[in-house]
Amino acid sequence: MLKLIARLYLFLYRWTTVRPEHPLPDKCVMIAAPHTSNWDFPVTIAMAAAADIDIKWLGKSQMFKGPAGPFFRWLGGISVERSSAQGLVGDLAAEFGRHDQLVLVVPAEGTRTAVEYWKSGFYRIAQQAGVPIVCAFVDKRTRSGGFGPVIMPTGDVAADMDKFRAFYEGKEGLKPNRFSTPRLREEDTAVDPA
Repeated sequence: MLKLIARLYLFLYRWTTVRPEHPLPDKCVMIAAPHTSNWDFPVTIAMAAAADIDIKWLGKSQMFKGPAGPFFRWLGGISVERSSAQGLVGDLAAEFGRHDQLVLVVPAEGTRTAVEYWKSGFYRIAQQAGVPIVCAFVDKRTRSGGFGPVIMPTGDVAADMDKFRAFYEGKEGLKPNRFSTPRLREEDTAVDPA
């Protein structure tokens, strides 16, 4: 049912889905960017459903209160308390050990407005869980979105982030001026061993 609704939604709004070149790993962290409006993410959810990719995604706990809660859970939502971010990375990394399949979408930008740094949670979760990161995207310019490269975090944050920057360069969210260049604070605080 969700797949049919997703395909109809994408057709009506004239979005084209770019399917992954290879099957996605059974376990991975997925980043969905650009995330510049409330509508970028529904497009990503629809594209995943249309491509038969069962995703789980994080949302602030307020979204899951009241009558909308069951609907968001049906769409793959997982309620998180933003005020307790410290243990969240470890908790989410541990979830990969409890599942045979888990595609966890983590909002790398952390907000719908332009920021200097992306949140590093997606990277740290993948690193702790020993799983790769999949680049999901929407691009308003081409009215397309879907799934790009699979990147295994190496611990060399700057080199890994260069791969994300290369992939997302030129892609525009629904509000293009709100998209931030993929950059983690850890890149600026890394100490050169030389």
